[in-house]
Amino acid sequence: GRLGILIVRHLKRLERVILSYLEVWDGPEEEARLGILQTLQCTIEHAWPRMPCRLPVLLKALLKMMWDVHTDRGATPEPVRAALLQGATECLILLDHCSEGQVKVLLEGVYSSCEENQVRECIRRVQEDT
Repeated sequence: GRLGILIVRHLKRLERVILSYLEVWDGPEEEARLGILQTLQCTIEHAWPRMPCRLPVLLKALLKMMWDVHTDRGATPEPVRAALLQGATECLILLDHCSEGQVKVLLEGVYSSCEENQVRECIRRVQEDT
């Protein structure tokens, strides 16, 4: 549909926006980051063939965000943190599908070196997804 065409045409700019939003904590409700995760899911679904080459960048941004969400225990309530981790996990699963399992491979090293249970749990969900 039209949305797909728009997304593909603006992918580079959209990616910059997504990446910059993922980096910034925007208050306890985290509306911007929750919204941008949904945008990213949409983007992956519509720009499927163009995603694998963007994998390293997106993967790094998602993992960094998960890490920040996990370690920054400040003002963000637990349900919001859980929703962020859930959204990021869903993005990783989608990315894994469109890259034919590359994400699982890339995450192996992260899983073995990660000691944070919440983040490990997310990675395990991606690795067990079929």
